[in-house]
Amino acid sequence: MQMSAEEKIIQWFQRNNWDAFPFQKQTWQAYNKGFHGLINAPTGSGKTYAIGLALLIEYLSNSAKKEHKNGLQALWITPIKALAKEIEYSLNRACNELEIPWQVARRTGDTSSSERTKQKKNLPQILITTPESLQLLLASKDYPKMFQNLKCVINDEWHELIGTKRAVQMELAQSRLLAIQPKLKIWGISATIGNMEQSMEVLFGNSIPKDKIKLIKSKIKKKINIITLMPEVIEKYPWGGHLGIQLLEKVIPVINASRSTLIFTNTRAQAEIWYQRILEEEASLAGQIAMHHGSISREIRDWVEDALHAEKLKAVVCTSSLDLGVDFRPVETIIQIGSPKGIARYIQRAGRSGHQPGAESTIYFVPTHSLEIIESSALRQAIKENKIEDRTPFFRSFDVLIQYLVTLAVSEGFHEKEIFEEVKSTFSFESISRAEWEWILKFIIQGGESLQEYNEYKKVEQSEDGLLQVNDRGIAMKHRLSIGTIVSEPAIRVCYISGKFIGTVEEYFISRLNPGDIFWFSGRNLEFIQMKGVEALVRLSKKKTGKVPSWQGGRMPLSSQLSDMLRIKVQESIGNRSKEVELKEIFPLIEKQKESSIVPNQNQFLIEYFKSREGYHAFFYPFEGRFVHEGLASVFGYRLSLIKPMSFSIALNDYGFELLCDQEIPLEEAIDNNIFTADHLQEDIKASVNSTEMAKRKFRDIASISGLVFHGYPGKSKKQKHLQASSQLFFDVFNDYEKDNLLLLQAFEEVMEFQLEEGRMIKALERIEMQEIVIKKLEKPSPFCFPIMVDRLREKMSFEKLEDRIRKMKIKLE
Repeated sequence: MQMSAEEKIIQWFQRNNWDAFPFQKQTWQAYNKGFHGLINAPTGSGKTYAIGLALLIEYLSNSAKKEHKNGLQALWITPIKALAKEIEYSLNRACNELEIPWQVARRTGDTSSSERTKQKKNLPQILITTPESLQLLLASKDYPKMFQNLKCVINDEWHELIGTKRAVQMELAQSRLLAIQPKLKIWGISATIGNMEQSMEVLFGNSIPKDKIKLIKSKIKKKINIITLMPEVIEKYPWGGHLGIQLLEKVIPVINASRSTLIFTNTRAQAEIWYQRILEEEASLAGQIAMHHGSISREIRDWVEDALHAEKLKAVVCTSSLDLGVDFRPVETIIQIGSPKGIARYIQRAGRSGHQPGAESTIYFVPTHSLEIIESSALRQAIKENKIEDRTPFFRSFDVLIQYLVTLAVSEGFHEKEIFEEVKSTFSFESISRAEWEWILKFIIQGGESLQEYNEYKKVEQSEDGLLQVNDRGIAMKHRLSIGTIVSEPAIRVCYISGKFIGTVEEYFISRLNPGDIFWFSGRNLEFIQMKGVEALVRLSKKKTGKVPSWQGGRMPLSSQLSDMLRIKVQESIGNRSKEVELKEIFPLIEKQKESSIVPNQNQFLIEYFKSREGYHAFFYPFEGRFVHEGLASVFGYRLSLIKPMSFSIALNDYGFELLCDQEIPLEEAIDNNIFTADHLQEDIKASVNSTEMAKRKFRDIASISGLVFHGYPGKSKKQKHLQASSQLFFDVFNDYEKDNLLLLQAFEEVMEFQLEEGRMIKALERIEMQEIVIKKLEKPSPFCFPIMVDRLREKMSFEKLEDRIRKMKIKLE
């Protein structure tokens, strides 16, 4: 009796001493019955082989019947390039050992132009690519032929894509591919997220029948062992950042005791600092430790990944560049520097160790200030209770739609009625009206109301038969160079005098350097020599001190779920009754807080108030993360000013915020006037927050994605100030003369949804309204308000001056 395709796969598993999990078998069967689906399983549980082998089972079944067709069979979409390499290795191994004559290849931004040309002439059966590279394929002539035999699109790490505009790119691309190949199957791979049902709606849109969709959940539970590294003495007046480095002497033994360790930091600047300090502390690690982040050259990152696989490295200091799916089996231990700000991110990073089914993951938490010790306890409890964050999808992102339509116009061209129906089949644009569609068509054909006098914005032409197409080769080339939704600061290439490329830093950092200045980058001490075009020429330096490049947008806000758990843990810390080691250790700080003020319980909302030489200070503690606090602080300040005209300075962190005024603040009267109401919130936000200025910053990205501004040709990128001026000019013109401009309205909506997090603000205010408001009038700052004051001082002085000032303040307080 002939062996079935699935039996051949199971036999291959047995030869490799593996067991096929039930969720893998369910995937194979669902896929080969024609279902679309989403696989939900923890990191390191075999998700790649769940869907990857389903493709091979289909081939083995069809090849026996001589029904197999050549050409591109599957598109595997990955959010990061490092993950593409690992998927390619795994699938090639399976094809080779199962004697399947398929080619598996990668196509990302790092693929050479010659390799891309070869791929177009002879596409592999499985192409692993990114959302941006898929859009570039859609911008190619004859793309329908390219995809005529396509059977499946796989969206890997869907939980990471969904909260970005890259998911919108995939929604639109899939709507086109489904039109080319109606039997196409759409699949996703995801770790757990809070809004799983909504994530499926985004993935499948409304053109796929719900009875043809399967959610396949793994029952594998990932064991995560969390160990918090504690300081010898708990600071009763904590301030952010420095405690982590003080714990370096406890981090070194963890590195030495492990075969291989990943040390995660939240920012690239933090990675540079920790790499240097580890080497200073433990010189024996030289040659055994490396660094990995997104600004380091691809060549160096590839070397680091290969060295990890080959067990040549004992430690790698990294950022989110190694968050996802990269299977480094030698990695035993993970170290997290500072709060990860989110539960899902913490689980993802923990899963880099023990990255195989059934293995336990070990993660060490290194707090960067005393209050973060409570966050470690909150993270452990949240993981135990499986509280995972929602990912808010982008909705009606007209900048992405405009880019997509020009992409179709650059290649084969399109007929608007046909594409309108496809676009409406997506989650993001199911509510788009015919009037909005007509506005977008007018925008790409004539430049819209405001720009129709300028030929450079008349990108698309309409033929007599209604075909919309780009006929100008210059416009087509500029568009292909601009495809993508990740908008970063203009990057300066850092190169040795010899010309060897090291990586990129942002323009604003390099502009502040003088020749001879030393800075740390890519684990090296570099001396800046001069700018040559868009390259910063450097040479190695033996000097031990230097500046650290800082990258914009490094601060992440505390997630809603982690905020909820943190409030619970703060209450549990009262009275030293908890058995958790973190809450026992933090007890001296909690006792000091109780001496100075109170530690609020779940039914209380604390406001601390005192006067100093600076003025009158009011501290509020929602524990909702810095983005929500930014909005609440502005709204509260505005509502207070309605009672009595006054101006405020604002400082904030993830736990609370400060309003500082030169005159007495009428808090009791404000509470009587219902300052915490969620009523009229949007009007008060618009009145209190400089939403126009915030929208201008958002509009810079929207202008870039929609093609209003061009970043320049390779090696000749435009300067940041020129791009900013161009996007600001468009914003001002639209704001003054075209108030209903869809891109302008989108900028304001993104400010409310993603920067000020209006939805979370409403929930926070509704919770506060139900709580007892406790105003504590203090003689001096409490441990809770001290780090917020430090954040305000941080904006005004250098680190050295700040450290001296804080030391004096603490001596005085203690």
